[in-house]
Amino acid sequence: MTSEQLKIKLAQLVDYAKDNLSLRFEDESFVTNSLLDLFSLTAPATNVEKYGDFQKDIVDPLVNHAIESGIAKEEERILFETKLLGIVTPCPSSVVDKFDIIAANSGVKSATDWLFNLSIANNYIRMVDINKNIKWEHIGKFGKIGITINLSKPEKDPKQIALAKLLPKSGYPSCLLCTENVGFAGNLNHPARQTLRMIPVRLGGENWSIQYSPYQYYKEHIIALSNEHRPMHVNGDTLFRLLDFVDLFPHYFIGSNAALPIVGGSILTHDHYQGGSKVLPMFEADIRKNYTVSKFKNVTVSIVNWYNSVVRVSGKSKFEVHETATNILEAWSQWSDESVNIICKTEDQHNAVTPIARKEGDVYIIDMILRNNRTDSEHPYGIFHPEESLHNIKKEGIGIIEVMGLFILPGRLKTELEVIKDYISGIKNLDLQELNNPENPMFKHAQTILQLVNDHGTSRDRVFADKTVTDYVNNACEQILECTAVFKNNEQGQLAFENFMSKGIGAQEI
Repeated sequence: MTSEQLKIKLAQLVDYAKDNLSLRFEDESFVTNSLLDLFSLTAPATNVEKYGDFQKDIVDPLVNHAIESGIAKEEERILFETKLLGIVTPCPSSVVDKFDIIAANSGVKSATDWLFNLSIANNYIRMVDINKNIKWEHIGKFGKIGITINLSKPEKDPKQIALAKLLPKSGYPSCLLCTENVGFAGNLNHPARQTLRMIPVRLGGENWSIQYSPYQYYKEHIIALSNEHRPMHVNGDTLFRLLDFVDLFPHYFIGSNAALPIVGGSILTHDHYQGGSKVLPMFEADIRKNYTVSKFKNVTVSIVNWYNSVVRVSGKSKFEVHETATNILEAWSQWSDESVNIICKTEDQHNAVTPIARKEGDVYIIDMILRNNRTDSEHPYGIFHPEESLHNIKKEGIGIIEVMGLFILPGRLKTELEVIKDYISGIKNLDLQELNNPENPMFKHAQTILQLVNDHGTSRDRVFADKTVTDYVNNACEQILECTAVFKNNEQGQLAFENFMSKGIGAQEI
């Protein structure tokens, strides 16, 4: 790229920022000069053509030029792109001011729409990668579940991994969720965050912040995080902060992972919640039974007709819903029923709750998914964790997103499932010695392949193979959800569930 072509690309980037990132006229020269300095140029372009596709015609050529000219290394491609786009993204205080102005004049939904679109427009949310994800829906025995094979999280190549090991551990930022991530340049061990923008909020009398997840596992996937770096915990204060959130943002739901390993999320070191558009499948589930509690007759407590064990609390009084949900949380933390393998505590606490709050009109709703993380000799990964026969599909902890019916499956499955189809359709010959080699990436699927081949043979057409493998994944996801149920969906489990409702929390069936 010539010097003049480079100048034109930079000018087009500034024009894009004015059109899509709310870059103000007062900041235009400052941003232009910062870009010129980044590329060691002394003056801007004089004639600027209208820009085309943002990624293909502006960002990629600029990043390619930086790598070709030695400004950045190939393994730093995303780091440099983020630095580049961070320069043209308005500063954090400007974003907060703009958010507040929109909220005051047009409503809070318009404000979150603006922040969400900004996060896409500056590539903090990389839709170019997210759109690669493979998604489908399955109608199961208790309703719809969503399934995504996640291809959007970038995987490090061996060169990146080797270089990352040489980097010193600074301990800054303390974790991926801390507010100090805003503007962080990043490295091969920690993603760059110059394009991240957060909005301060008050939840339960504390200072918290909101941002959008860069991976967008579902529509408008938002994160609320404590401004204090502290471990995850779920108690009555947590429930109140969730209700405060839905008062501020009634168009969103918000929930917290359980605060224990196995049944919690991937980051237990920082207190945070996840929310977004009310699209999670569990919200559409029917009710099995309704109850009341003697203290608050206007509050309804329900068992949700879902794969795992969900208690729903709903009512128009925020105080009454909060107190009822807190009582259930405390009761569950002490509840044991060995007839269904539930022991609340041994040396460690095992019972936990995944709470999810939302507001429908003037009704507050808290769904409380009952969890238990105990292990034993027969279930080393967890008694209420997916059985080992399902680990080829998902071995990781089943957190808040999955228990509500949206599966985020590892990207490796894109290739591995195609190989399984090759066996069924005869494209790949079944070599038992090869398949049973632990070094073979397909070894984890060996039993599944043998079962499917036994059931369907090895000469079916590709359409049949596609459907067979998809059906297998659908059924596996349903089984995974059922594994997480502390009260199983059978007669014994449901009698034990009803016993908890009546004796554990003192609810009376309506």
